[in-house]
Amino acid sequence: MFETIQGEGAHTGIPSIFVRLQGCPVGCPWCDTKHTWTLEDALVTTAQAVIAKNEESEHYFDVNENELLALFEAQGYVAKHVVITGGEPCMYDLIPLTELLHNRGYTTQIETSGTFEVRCDPRTYVTVSPKINMKGGMEVLVSALERANEIKHPIAMQKHIDELDILLEKVSSLDGKQVCLQPISQQARATELAVKTCISRNWRLSLQTHKYIGIE
Repeated sequence: MFETIQGEGAHTGIPSIFVRLQGCPVGCPWCDTKHTWTLEDALVTTAQAVIAKNEESEHYFDVNENELLALFEAQGYVAKHVVITGGEPCMYDLIPLTELLHNRGYTTQIETSGTFEVRCDPRTYVTVSPKINMKGGMEVLVSALERANEIKHPIAMQKHIDELDILLEKVSSLDGKQVCLQPISQQARATELAVKTCISRNWRLSLQTHKYIGIE
């Protein structure tokens, strides 16, 4: 849990509280948060220990939604946009948390792989980054794509765009949805391909600006 600036997608630049949930079975090879994959009781620690850490760790804390909101206040966070990410956050029922946050004046965003049903408040902005043919063998759900406000696809080569096209054919309508391409690991060739494709299709380019400017 930390306060920063949202670095990617349609909400780039917005001050945000990130809540990174533990556990993910998807298995993306390029994942930059592999420390969030494992769920084991032995890894549970205090909220204070997790908030204070200055390096990546598999340790996590366990609180309910009211206790989480109290932690925001105790930390003195001023951001009013909460990004629920992971790991794979949609492993969990996020309705109680997102409802509480909206009712307390926050906006919420979920970042998900689309491999689990999205259970959240109707006001929540859902970003689906569809993870296709990953090691975990999880299928991207059409229901998750339908719920998405934003479909943000990491790409390195034309194959990844072709895979996205196949997925988008299953969506009833893209009206009101942002489609973003995000170059994997800021690779030059991937960025060039993403820019070219976004222009030709009137999609949106998503850069991981937090990595360029060196913030969490």
